[in-house]
Amino acid sequence: MRTIDLSPLYRSVVGFDRLAALLDAASSEAASGYPPYNIERTAENAYRIEIAVAGFKPEELGIEVKENLLTVTGRKPANDEAKRYLHRGLAERNFERRFQLADYVIVTDAALSDGLLSISLKRELPEALKPRTIEIKSAAPLIEGDKVEGEKAA
Repeated sequence: MRTIDLSPLYRSVVGFDRLAALLDAASSEAASGYPPYNIERTAENAYRIEIAVAGFKPEELGIEVKENLLTVTGRKPANDEAKRYLHRGLAERNFERRFQLADYVIVTDAALSDGLLSISLKRELPEALKPRTIEIKSAAPLIEGDKVEGEKAA
């Protein structure tokens, strides 16, 4: 596998080290394909992540958001029963899946149904960052001989 050396980038720009860290994290995350997931855009500022967690109960799953990082974990308790499988195709192993969230994206809801964990996300921009229109006031045209405010009569 080819690796990309980003050290020249660090020397020539300031503040882009986070971008390089995101690229490194994305490449290492791609190696693990378990559990499979979908990311869906449900509205202009709303998204849904669906993760296939067949065999997991709600109490065996965990969702945590910390500093724009959504972490979904699944922990199966140790099963001491001696089962004799003829074929074992269901992967009931522990997992941890991480998603880097953009700024101002929050988790609004999570639900488990039919083996799919659905996590709803919404982008909420602060009022200061939302576009706003500025009213343009027009001043009354000055006519010769009219006094401008603050000007003394001569």
